[in-house]
Amino acid sequence: MSDALNALVDLLGLEPLEENLFRGHSQDLGLPQLFGGQVLGQALSAATHTVDASRRVHSLHGYFLRPGDARRPVVYQVDAVRDGGSFTTRRVTAIQKGRPIFFCSASFHGEEPGIEHQPAMPEVPAPETLDDAGLTMRFPGHPIEFRHVRDEAEAGRPARKQLWFRLAGELPEDPALHRYLLAYSSDFNLLTTGLVPHGLKLGDPALQIASLDHALWFHHDVRVNDWLLYDMDSPWAGGARTFNRGSIFDRQGRLVASSTQEGLTRRRE
Repeated sequence: MSDALNALVDLLGLEPLEENLFRGHSQDLGLPQLFGGQVLGQALSAATHTVDASRRVHSLHGYFLRPGDARRPVVYQVDAVRDGGSFTTRRVTAIQKGRPIFFCSASFHGEEPGIEHQPAMPEVPAPETLDDAGLTMRFPGHPIEFRHVRDEAEAGRPARKQLWFRLAGELPEDPALHRYLLAYSSDFNLLTTGLVPHGLKLGDPALQIASLDHALWFHHDVRVNDWLLYDMDSPWAGGARTFNRGSIFDRQGRLVASSTQEGLTRRRE
């Protein structure tokens, strides 16, 4: 495991403080505020540590309340909402400087048989055929590799993004860890999908953009150090908000996860 990947795994590990209370260190990616994916992954980690290992998370619904500070740790308080015969529910509040910056509900379920269906994976070039030069999102020492399928540089294009991503390196065979890392990774790129048809980009000084919420459904176990296709679209924008959704497929064509996110997208005066 590379130093960068090892640091990310450690970031999601959390430090137990007392029963149902955990502390996570923060990662500075050079953004104006704490990266939302870090909070998603750590909140899921905190919830999972209070649930029997026979049940795995199948859904996570969270709201970002205020910007986090990447220079400070985050405390996670877990409330046991339900421990039922089939489902377990946890509510997690992320706290900095004594104030909540994020909260979410996570639901866990044991394996059982049922009906099955899913859409076909889009036909796209294999990641090995895509040029990584200039396309990988580069943060210093960051272990996620991205290869974009669609050219998003031109205004007027449909509100859609497609990319392959993976964690570059070996990881333990721990399904829970791979889900934390998927939650972390799912926050990259999704928010900006609604900007594509308007020729806008993250970092535009005339634009204020922030995640308002994030939802993630886990359909299958997943290995995040294998290539995954993130197919994203934005069916609506208005009122200084964009609505974005994503489908995540593995190389075998299985739909392993689905995501949605609403974002603030405000032009500065």
